[in-house]
Amino acid sequence: MGAENLDRIALRRKPKQERSIQRLDLILNAAATIIAEKGVSAMRMTELAAAAKVPIGSVYQYFPEKAAIVKALFDRHAQAIQQKTTEMFEDVQSFDEALDLIATMIDWYYAEYRNDAAYLGVWMGTETDQDLLRLNIEHSGQVAEIFQAAVRRLAPESCDEQMKARTYLFSHLIGAAIRLAVLSEDSFGERILEEWKRAIRASLFAPTSASAA
Repeated sequence: MGAENLDRIALRRKPKQERSIQRLDLILNAAATIIAEKGVSAMRMTELAAAAKVPIGSVYQYFPEKAAIVKALFDRHAQAIQQKTTEMFEDVQSFDEALDLIATMIDWYYAEYRNDAAYLGVWMGTETDQDLLRLNIEHSGQVAEIFQAAVRRLAPESCDEQMKARTYLFSHLIGAAIRLAVLSEDSFGERILEEWKRAIRASLFAPTSASAA
């Protein structure tokens, strides 16, 4: 991603004073509410400023455009997921335990976000913007690295390029499966996740061709 693209989705300035931090939070919370109600595409900067009760100049002081707001909200969710995953996997002792933890993480992820319309709206917003879509993919890579770190501790010989690709793929598909379940009727969504957890157990940490040789 080029510097110019990064600029369009980055904060123009990072608040340091408490008053500025609170104002930024007001803007982001108002944006989450609007996105939950209408989606990203229908949100207007003037409407956002009115909802946050701040001047329109304050919105543009932090965000060059709407995509930057979506990124800031996406970052909140991504950081929470990465922190939760790191905490769960930091002391894992076996692949069986890791698979149990992944199932637990999927259940947590689904419970945390199935009733969060803002999260769903933000995710859909990342799907319609190339730069934001790359951020989503980068997030998958960061979660995959947590899985890879567990593999390195438990079976260093298994941590090859094939395993790297597999953990990356599974990390990205976990998010996709969660969102598919969230968009489905509750009982069917839960069935989707049970099937996905079975697939993960069967193949995520299966020996790679290099380690099996």
